[in-house]
Amino acid sequence: MTETNNAFVLHEDPFSGNCYKIRLTAALVGVELERRFYDITKGETRTPEFLAKVNANGRIPVLEMGDTFLPESGAACWYLAYGSALIPTDRFAQADMLRWMFFEQYNHEPNVATLRFWLGKLGEENLSDQQRAQLSAKRSAGEAALRLMDEHLATHDWFVGNSITLADIALYAYTHVCEPGGFQLADYPHIQRWIARVAAVPGYVAMD
Repeated sequence: MTETNNAFVLHEDPFSGNCYKIRLTAALVGVELERRFYDITKGETRTPEFLAKVNANGRIPVLEMGDTFLPESGAACWYLAYGSALIPTDRFAQADMLRWMFFEQYNHEPNVATLRFWLGKLGEENLSDQQRAQLSAKRSAGEAALRLMDEHLATHDWFVGNSITLADIALYAYTHVCEPGGFQLADYPHIQRWIARVAAVPGYVAMD
């Protein structure tokens, strides 16, 4: 998919890495997106209208295509990238790409992204006692995820194959902005070099 299509609308919060994954995927395959913004801290994705018309799960991002709405960042990235070089043609490589995307959503995002939101967006002073009690465990789990990534990147330029795929996009989104959550990129030299490679890909767009 390379042609520009003005029918795509991204319902998003610019602070969200999950939303950014879709913007970056679209940019790399040459698809134009109209953007509609929501502030999740104000409950804007929980209104009756949003729940009825955009996503009954009350979450963003959502990719709108005419009368069709596709929630979940990984699904939207897959849809936009289908048929492009961002998805390998080899069956095992496709599965390996999905492995890293699932890892991002299960091991990485719940820890790295959550701490970025809690500490960088809400502020520690505004956290609940329950959230404060989770800080240490989430930091440890986030650091474990980053170490695993760094070890893989010590012997690979990309997470799958010899060029950028959706696996890289999924992991890049929250990794390159992890420091407001208390993580130090200086501790992960191979991740730092990979971040530079991603940013140098033709068509790259920065996070807002």
